[in-house]
Amino acid sequence: MAFTYAVNCSILFTELPLLDRAAAAAEAGFTAVEFWWPWATATPSDAEVDEFCASIASAGVQLVGLNFFAGDMPGGDRGVLNLTERTEEFRASVTIAARIAERTGCRAFNALYGNTPQGSDQAALDQVATENLLLACQSVDSFGGIVLIEPISGAPTYPLKTAAQVAAVVEAVQAAGSANVALLYDCFHLAANGDDVFAAIDDYYELFGHVQVADNPGRGEPGTGSLDIEGILGELRARGWADYVALEYKPTTSTVESFGWLPADRRGAGQG
Repeated sequence: MAFTYAVNCSILFTELPLLDRAAAAAEAGFTAVEFWWPWATATPSDAEVDEFCASIASAGVQLVGLNFFAGDMPGGDRGVLNLTERTEEFRASVTIAARIAERTGCRAFNALYGNTPQGSDQAALDQVATENLLLACQSVDSFGGIVLIEPISGAPTYPLKTAAQVAAVVEAVQAAGSANVALLYDCFHLAANGDDVFAAIDDYYELFGHVQVADNPGRGEPGTGSLDIEGILGELRARGWADYVALEYKPTTSTVESFGWLPADRRGAGQG
């Protein structure tokens, strides 16, 4: 069973301007890319959206994943999904993401929770998140889109750290009426949080909607840490995974050199 590797162009090829990164991924032999939210604001201009979509089209690659607006991530934000005061921004980004989907064919969208404010009512935050997730699911359902939820490491107040916690949110949203919500399996974040990456596959594979890989510790390319990445990929193949596997790591050398673990003939569509 083969799957296609995708390059996360928000963490790889950062030595290049954002609009040049999809083309660089194509030159390196990849046929699929993904991005975090590409702009500092939830409401980029029409021209900025046009330029982004044009960069994907001209590179000849498929956009397979896009984050919704997640706040100021370099400044410490990790999302805005559950924050009442930022709901308007999140929902504005959902509208723009749907427009990007029309232009690019992207079908998977990652919704990041916000860090839990000190002294906040967790139940109230969860309700805001559920309402925003239901709206996002409805917005992308008409073209076959799915909304992804993932665990995050390195942020002590981020509320979702394990596969079980994410699965509970996915199942709650499904129970509330939206089937197009799924777990984003990121082996680095799970391992960094002390979760069992193989047990997560055993327990929650049916909820998976997307896969991202990086080694742990360090979040470098496979082979730079102690995670059994090939074992993880082998288990996914055995389960029948035939979708995308995104490379979301910080290269320890140059971006192109960091692809050395993955032979060129395995990088393109259906070659994994």
